[in-house]
Amino acid sequence: MADGLFDVPGEPGPAATGPVGTTGATAPLAVRMRPASLDEVVGQDHLLRPGSPLRRLVEGSGAASVILYGPPGTGKTTLASLISQATGRRFEALSALSAGVKEVRAVIDQARSALAYHGQQTVLFIDEVHRFNKAQQDALLAAVENRIVLLVAATTENPSFSVVAPLLSRSLILQLQPLGPDAIRSVVRRAITDPRGLGGAVTVDDEAVELLVRLSAGDARRALTALEVAAEAGPHVTVETIEQSLDKAAIRYDRDGDQHYDVISAFIKSVRGSDVDAALHYLARMLVAGEDPRFIARRLMILASEDIGMADPTALQTAVAAAQTVQLIGMPEAQLTLAHATVHLATAPKSNAVTTALSAAMDDIRAGKAGPVPAHLRDGHYSGAERLGNAVGYKYSHDYPGGVVPQQYPPDELVGVDYYHPSGRGAEREIATRLGKLRAIIRRRS
Repeated sequence: MADGLFDVPGEPGPAATGPVGTTGATAPLAVRMRPASLDEVVGQDHLLRPGSPLRRLVEGSGAASVILYGPPGTGKTTLASLISQATGRRFEALSALSAGVKEVRAVIDQARSALAYHGQQTVLFIDEVHRFNKAQQDALLAAVENRIVLLVAATTENPSFSVVAPLLSRSLILQLQPLGPDAIRSVVRRAITDPRGLGGAVTVDDEAVELLVRLSAGDARRALTALEVAAEAGPHVTVETIEQSLDKAAIRYDRDGDQHYDVISAFIKSVRGSDVDAALHYLARMLVAGEDPRFIARRLMILASEDIGMADPTALQTAVAAAQTVQLIGMPEAQLTLAHATVHLATAPKSNAVTTALSAAMDDIRAGKAGPVPAHLRDGHYSGAERLGNAVGYKYSHDYPGGVVPQQYPPDELVGVDYYHPSGRGAEREIATRLGKLRAIIRRRS
């Protein structure tokens, strides 16, 4: 599993007067333990190898704006802080939750003055950039293109869906991965001993450390918050201490008091389990808490393919339509669209046959079962192709009764392998009957 840095989404970003922000004794443990240099960074090796664009930015030689895309606790705020420190650049931070077009333009005006009069470039960090609307994002374009500001934008959502195309084209898109167990373990142990953290004032059992690793789900902030709350109970942290502190830690972890990841997990599992009433409960809970409706819509699209598939081919259409409607009309009207999609998907017949079929096929590819494409299926539309035997003997399906003809399609070592096994539920019941007939014809010896 890939490792990663960690950041503190939801916490105030680095202050405009300094890249690291307030990290005094009253700051949360996760803020105090944010890496202050590359030497303290744990993970994201795929992005920080020597000579990579991100490493050049952190070391002060890069000039491209970046959009950091990844789950919470993977290092987006950390990287923004480190980039701002490089070569003494100015640092400005905006949160998409509170900044409007006016604030964006004011920061750009200040950056233009700093560049013109002092030759100093400004790093503009925008947290949760996916929450900026089109007008706010458009306000950044000229400043980014002319390098008035070096934009470092952070988002937990796929920027292809949430960031306007002109801004995407002017920025590097860098995807951060969740922290692996070793990285979380390292972060926790450093926090226990480091003077910025607990400074050795508490002892933590090895079993308790491992519990924190498991509970983190790849998010260092989650692990450090649980550690901090448990440490408040006394100088010796055990598994029992952590378990008793979990509710308090969960509330502290989410500033709105709503357990973001647990609720979305319960929502998806309720839809998958066909409990429409529980699914509507969790949907309402997220909407009341102010969850981004686009996030909910994207999760429904994923579920439609992953858990329903061909048992109800219209489920994905509904989920995609819901996502488009959310984008077009916004809240609060879009909440009814999300409810519509939730009810459809929860009550639809379920099948993961497509998911398991693709997984099995990919497993075979990774195992080396990817032999040559049969000669009669190869491209025959270029000079010399026939001489090589390409496309020779290919049978055009439409020339045969029913549009199906006996013919080998897979590589030799995969002849007769079945990946797709329809569930027999919903529309897959009919597909299963037809599929058996298709395979019998196609695989018949000619």
